[in-house]
Amino acid sequence: MLITTPVGSREAVVAACPPVPEERRTVTVLFVDIVGSTRLVERLDPEDLRALQRAYFGTVASVLRRWRGVVEKYVGDAVMALFGASASDGFDAYRAVRAGLDIQAALDRRRPGGVRLRVRVGVATGEVLLDLAGARDGGHGAASGAVITTAARLQEHAPPGGVVVCPVTRDAVAGLVEQRPLATMTLAGKSLPLDVWRVTGTAGRRPARHRAPLVGRRRELATAAEEVTAALRQRRPRWISLVGPPGSGRSRLLHEVIRAVSQVDGVPVLRRVAYCPPYPAGELAPLADLLRTRAEAPRPLPGVAVTDGPGGGALAAFLAAPHDDTAAARAVVACREALLGLAADAPVVVAVDDLDRAAPALRRFLRQLHVAASDRGLPLAVVTTYGSGSADPLPAPGTRRIPLRPLSPLETGRLLRHLLGHTGRPAALAARLLPLAGGNPAVATAYALTDPADEPAGVPSAARRLVDARLDRLDGTHRAVLMAAAARGGPVAAATVEAMLGWPAGRATPALRALAAAGLLRPVAPGGWTVEPLVARVAAHRLSRAVRADFARRLRAASGVGDIGAMADGERVAARAGVRTVGAAVPPGVAGGGRAAARTAGVGAGRHPARVPEDTAAGFAPGAGTGVPARDPDERELCPLGAGRSRRSGGGARPAPGPPDRSGVLRAVPGPSWAGPATAGDLAAWPGWRTVPLPGAAARPERAGHARRRAEPGGYATGLAA
Repeated sequence: MLITTPVGSREAVVAACPPVPEERRTVTVLFVDIVGSTRLVERLDPEDLRALQRAYFGTVASVLRRWRGVVEKYVGDAVMALFGASASDGFDAYRAVRAGLDIQAALDRRRPGGVRLRVRVGVATGEVLLDLAGARDGGHGAASGAVITTAARLQEHAPPGGVVVCPVTRDAVAGLVEQRPLATMTLAGKSLPLDVWRVTGTAGRRPARHRAPLVGRRRELATAAEEVTAALRQRRPRWISLVGPPGSGRSRLLHEVIRAVSQVDGVPVLRRVAYCPPYPAGELAPLADLLRTRAEAPRPLPGVAVTDGPGGGALAAFLAAPHDDTAAARAVVACREALLGLAADAPVVVAVDDLDRAAPALRRFLRQLHVAASDRGLPLAVVTTYGSGSADPLPAPGTRRIPLRPLSPLETGRLLRHLLGHTGRPAALAARLLPLAGGNPAVATAYALTDPADEPAGVPSAARRLVDARLDRLDGTHRAVLMAAAARGGPVAAATVEAMLGWPAGRATPALRALAAAGLLRPVAPGGWTVEPLVARVAAHRLSRAVRADFARRLRAASGVGDIGAMADGERVAARAGVRTVGAAVPPGVAGGGRAAARTAGVGAGRHPARVPEDTAAGFAPGAGTGVPARDPDERELCPLGAGRSRRSGGGARPAPGPPDRSGVLRAVPGPSWAGPATAGDLAAWPGWRTVPLPGAAARPERAGHARRRAEPGGYATGLAA
């Protein structure tokens, strides 16, 4: 439990509470401890020991702050920190590992009191129950979960000066850091042995390995290739931006564009490629890759070509130490002239992947390169990728923005079937995975290549990181609305959300509209809203049993209010409309599918695929500039859930959590009926649920207004729809 004491009035504490006081979250835990601290304490004078401890804790805390870690507790000389507790960016595990490496390097450099401190670092990723106020302010006991013990045990088995990670962390940082396996270890308290890896440093850029064919991107590929070819042939430099959310295949499309433009009018094209990693060590470090790339022609490297000319020494120093910002600043002009010199001899394509991660200095360099090439009339094209929420790096003439739309259901089905066949899994699974993929290639790949049965919420970790990052970009108010709608399941009315959160009438509607504009949910009928299937799974799973019980209690209390009848009528109308929408009828805990979804995925008979909205669950916004505001001005006015009961707020004891409110999550009712909407195809995969088939969408023709329900294995009984 939390042991921090709030300062100030009770009203101030309650006003600072988030609408949902606690969440189940996937976080990365870092545990660091001094090697041989007992012997060190015995031989040092108490005053010298105090100075050493201050320097040690100060060094560790400063590194953790730089990597956005939250110190959860101090245990003797050990420090435990959480990453992804207050907000996730999809790279929580990477930030924790980088923090562990930097702690080792910082202690080696500083050597407080002339003593060389050796530390062990263990990093583990897993699910915890998190007190949101404690995670924001830092507090002992803010997180509870087995992953904390795992991180502490990993630290005990780490070599002095080493950083070791668990299998989940290893998968999350694959390709971003260098790792080597250690012996399988049996940790105290763990029933099964655990595979452990040691991180030795950050990884260099490796060629991407693509496991699937390029699906659904022919139009974007042709457009980008034509723009690049025209720029090189006409000697009129252009800037082409491939824009899409994470997982949309931006990097793959960039790779294919570079491959497609290999020569222009018989002249080979020189291709210079750079990759911007998350949190780059140097502002212009990716620029060194542009100068080192050598894969097209037997030409000397630009660095060698200009070594004897003006700026040659600065350029050589930069290539030798690309992470040194001082050396990079001195070599900017020489780097630009080297690339322009290449373009004077042959067509050049400068490709930079994930430019939205780059420092402003690199963006300025590319702008200046583009302008200088335009002034000289050189055959040069700049091709970049960045997220759909980022502003255009060069909003000026001579630019082309190519957005990456979501894959259609037919294209997603093709991709799923290919990947499932590649892994030896049945292709029929494509029908059940289709609603969850949401047109996002990365999500489809994660579901097809892994079995998420043991994952939190039944969602693969790669897909969950994408959704977690989207949810954490919301402020507390909008996230609470989304989680309440996800917990309710199926189409939900604004009045229902307000009843669950204890809000006054009219407060939830603006938040629901903003969430719909961000592509996290969509309206299914006047007054009804449904959360995208994948987002619903992750958001509903975040709710603790105590919060679910609070939601159920508030709904029961609202049943005596006059507006509850209108609320129920709105949900029934939305439910009937939701049956007609692919994906809207799939509840948060169900993969959905059946024969109707099989036809959509292209598995069944050759029917035309049903159309799903462009705004999907995996990260696609309906257009540029849409999204939820970063902070609602009224966010701190109400603290409906847990107000006065938070252990941090000094209020009364929190009631014991009751059993999970399953009716608020899946709304699955054992017996003949189900209160929420469903597709007709769900019947084949989920017995015991009754659905209302529609003409042309049911597995076989039936009279409208009737439903089939499963009476016993192997048979169906027909009855009137409720």
